[in-house]
Amino acid sequence: MFYMPSNSRPLPQFVKDLLSAPPTRGGGLHQWLFRVARVLHPLRSREEIIHLLESATAGQPLKAGEIINAVDNSKSCAWVPGQKIDPASAAKRWPEINEEQRQAVIEREGSLVDLIAASPVQCQETPPSTEEVIDNLMGKDSLICAGKTQREAETKRREDWRGTLDKMQFIVPSPMVQLKGRTFDGKPSPRSLGNVGPRRFLVIEQDHGSIEEQSAILIHLARKAPLALAVFSGGKSIHGWFYCAGLSDQELWPFMCMARSLGACRST
Repeated sequence: MFYMPSNSRPLPQFVKDLLSAPPTRGGGLHQWLFRVARVLHPLRSREEIIHLLESATAGQPLKAGEIINAVDNSKSCAWVPGQKIDPASAAKRWPEINEEQRQAVIEREGSLVDLIAASPVQCQETPPSTEEVIDNLMGKDSLICAGKTQREAETKRREDWRGTLDKMQFIVPSPMVQLKGRTFDGKPSPRSLGNVGPRRFLVIEQDHGSIEEQSAILIHLARKAPLALAVFSGGKSIHGWFYCAGLSDQELWPFMCMARSLGACRST
């Protein structure tokens, strides 16, 4: 049920669909708040938008002021009625994990040994250095965002990072377009959506299953798209970097849905 003052016209169906499907924390909730607030500005007052977002995310672990910031910061780029918005895209939802299909893939595709054997670069005896890996993944003139922690992230030119990247725990899997951009709350940052360039790699992370099982899933997905890198997070997951430069989100959607149905985390 949606809060609707008696003097307000009904919300468009695509907006209702957006409000009915908020992601969870870690699955894109922060971006969702900004996106939905943006399309609500021409339809409701500031207070009404806040109320709608609060109702839609009841029970979610929101940060202090997160909804208010999303509403206020999206005002400058509010949706203009008549602008093209794809209702089908707005209402898209990730599929549930298909355990039967996932198990069949795991039994058929092999394990970590098979994933390592399939690599054209053999890493066990003479592993390539971090610098060599990055040189193959990113262009020599790229702006790269990396950091020892997410809070300490910096954006620098490729050569300015030379010799130090092996000390960095985090990296953005796409080149940046400028040294700093603006976060959703308007603050300048070297790691924000405002300075990330076009998507270069689609990162598939699996949030459950053993390393052996995750390896089988990556082998299967590599039959559908070019797997450029498989990297162990040091925790419980192998991340697969699939090269996708030049492809739109719409073109990538079927592949990501397939990955999701096999256990991929939807947050990436």
